[in-house]
This record gives sequence, C-alpha cells and structure tokens, in this order.
Amino acid sequence: MNIFLSYILLGLSLAAPIGPINAAQIDRGIRSGFMHAWLIGVGAVVADGIYMLIVYIGVVQFLETPIVQTFLWLFGSFVLIYTGVESILKAGTLSLEYTRNKEPLIKSFFSGFFMSISNPLTILFWLGIYGSVLAKTAATSNSAELIVYSTAIFIGLLLWDITMAGVSSSFRNFLTSRLLVMISLFSGLSLIGFGLYFGIQAYQLLF
Repeated sequence: MNIFLSYILLGLSLAAPIGPINAAQIDRGIRSGFMHAWLIGVGAVVADGIYMLIVYIGVVQFLETPIVQTFLWLFGSFVLIYTGVESILKAGTLSLEYTRNKEPLIKSFFSGFFMSISNPLTILFWLGIYGSVLAKTAATSNSAELIVYSTAIFIGLLLWDITMAGVSSSFRNFLTSRLLVMISLFSGLSLIGFGLYFGIQAYQLLF
C-alpha cells in the first residue's frame, strides 16, 4: 500500500508544477467554471496516457538489461530534478485574469489534449519517468503490478486535475499569488526528491 501511495504522490508531483496546462486550467476555471477547467486536465491526461502506452510498447522488451535500466534511472533523475528546479525558479510568475467567457466543453478538452501532445518535451518526460518505473517493475515485479503502479500515477494526475479545477472555479477568494508560489515550491521540492531517489537507484546499479 505504501508503494501504491508513493506512485499516487509521484502522479501528483508530475502534475503540480505551474506550467502551461495548470495555467490554462486556472484561466479557464476562472472564466468558465469547473467543467471547463477539469476537461483541460482530462485532455492532458489522455495525451499522457498515449505517451505512456507508446513508451510501454516500445521500451518494455529492452528494460531487463542493466545498461538500459541505468540509463532510464539517470534520465528520469535528470528530468525530475530539472523540472523541479524550474518549478521553484518560476514560482509566482503566473498572472490571473478574472474574466468570464463561456466556450464549448469539447473545446476545453481538445485544448488540453493538443497542448500536451504537441509539446516536444512530453515524450522525453514520459520516457525518462515512466521508463524508469517500467525498469524497476520489470526487474522486481510482474505485469499486474505494473498496471497497478501505472493506475496509481493516473490517480495522482486526475486528483490534481480535480483539485486545480475546484480551486480555480469554486475557491477564487483563496486563489492568491502566494498560494500559487507555495504550490510551485512544494511540487518542485517533491520532484527534486523523486529525482534524487532515481539517481540513487542508478548509482546502485552502476556500483
């Protein structure tokens, strides 16, 4: 259960840095309400799922070799630490516009989907992080556990999606610049922590 919860936390940490998706969710939630903000996130999660599937199909058969496992741990460590540091450095740069403008729900979904799937860093992001998860699971567990851990990551992503939609649409009085700074700092530190863990795993494989 502790491992399952740690992968949920990983999903939350991956989704939490204030980037284009979260900025779009906040903007859409303030302008158009909960459903619009939620569907932005759902679209992004669907794109993440497609990339996770691509990584699983294309990489899983090579994961049992120590060289590939070491590379994935190192690459995952680099991506997580870089993203965490970037999240901390960019904390507090998000601006909020309190305007109202209703749009079709499907437009919000596809906005999030295309924003995520067209990002050239997304495939590298999931190759490093999800590839690392695959490497560890392939070495120590079976495919059923891999599905459980993948589901935990998705739960974390969706929990953050719902949280962002709820905060931006229903709790506007609490949506301050200071709160966004705290969110960015916490998620950045969490990502750096995961990155250091990945780095330790790579070191243990090398030496």
